[in-house]
Amino acid sequence: MIHQVVTRVSLESFKEKSAGKKVVLLYPWTNYRNLFLSHFLQSAKEGLLYYRIPQDSSSLSEWLGGLVTELDDVLGGFGKNLKKALDGNDTTPQGLASALAKDLGALSGKDKILFVDELDRVPLDAEFDSFITTLVDALPKDVQLVFSSRLLHHVPWYHMVAKGDAIVLGTEYRKDDVMFTVEDEPKPQVEVYAFGRGHAVVNGKEISNWDGALPRQLFFYFVDREMVTRDDIFDTFWPDLSIKEATNVFHVTKRKISERISMNVKSDQNFELTIYTSGFYMPGDKVVRHYDAGDFQKAVDSAMMTDDKREQERLLRQAVDLYTSPFLETIDMPWVRERRAHLKQLHAEALTQLGRIHMARNENEEALGLLVHALKESPQREDVHRDVMTIYDALGMSDQAMQHFHKMEKQWKSKFKMALSPVTRDLYAAISAKA
Repeated sequence: MIHQVVTRVSLESFKEKSAGKKVVLLYPWTNYRNLFLSHFLQSAKEGLLYYRIPQDSSSLSEWLGGLVTELDDVLGGFGKNLKKALDGNDTTPQGLASALAKDLGALSGKDKILFVDELDRVPLDAEFDSFITTLVDALPKDVQLVFSSRLLHHVPWYHMVAKGDAIVLGTEYRKDDVMFTVEDEPKPQVEVYAFGRGHAVVNGKEISNWDGALPRQLFFYFVDREMVTRDDIFDTFWPDLSIKEATNVFHVTKRKISERISMNVKSDQNFELTIYTSGFYMPGDKVVRHYDAGDFQKAVDSAMMTDDKREQERLLRQAVDLYTSPFLETIDMPWVRERRAHLKQLHAEALTQLGRIHMARNENEEALGLLVHALKESPQREDVHRDVMTIYDALGMSDQAMQHFHKMEKQWKSKFKMALSPVTRDLYAAISAKA
């Protein structure tokens, strides 16, 4: 049933929604990715370039080197400018981006599309942000970029969507949209709070005894990742155990989760958190879930997609209110650290966009507070630093604006090993000229 809802897409709607966009972001839990590939791979007149990023691409230069090599093998003669840049001509993110844009523009034909699959495998850091921003700005009109990524809200996608340069496809049929619903028939209410130390409440009573750390960790994993395979679970929790050993531990742990839930419900029934169907563990239908991190992400998703400015502001405020602390502070596991970092970036983006709403209304004090908070969460956001400098200048605090620039410049050199962009330097020059 679920997969039928998720894959309810048409080629016509895909083409209509993506037309005229420089960047298309595909959410990988939908059929959009397969639809896109099947359409363009089968149509020889479409200029599709496809590159799937391999595992463990540790740097921008590394995965771009793989891209230019593979595309050159297929096309013959592709990547003259990018090869020169990678060989030392200009290995800055801006230089690499400009070179790739020139190579894409030099391809024959029209309506050329570069599809980059498995984007989550590359370091989504300050270098990537600078590279992708420059690439999109320099992109010829007949070239479109398509990325498949779970991290749809990573910088700078949100800003590109807001400008109309990018579109996200596939989130309208995300599985949490059909799973987190309140049933008419009374069922146990499971409230899950993952921001902070992490706790769960069943019918108003907190689960205080988990019978060990493992059931609690697996419980939050199930709630946060509603559709997972057995291999996903085993690789996350018991990568060094044999399949037989991992299976035994898994079923014992899963049973303990059901016992913790059932103990808080005055009933003889056994209330399973998950069900197994079609090769996936998914939310069961015996309990109703309420999940703060899920509500937070859905609010940011909806704010990103809506054209209603008032509704966008309401959703962003809701998201900011929901994010009370970092994700699952008491659990130190790789999947938790990854998710914590992702939600932290979403929080920074919500603060940034809310700050810019105030900034557009000349409510500079409110905007400044939100944007400074955003920079604490995501200090590599050069565009937000420029917003802060602009607000300082508008408030007649040019000295603070210039101090902010010098502090940022020092941080960029020492931490990010990069130079500030010409746009930021031009802003500083304009402010200092008036001081």
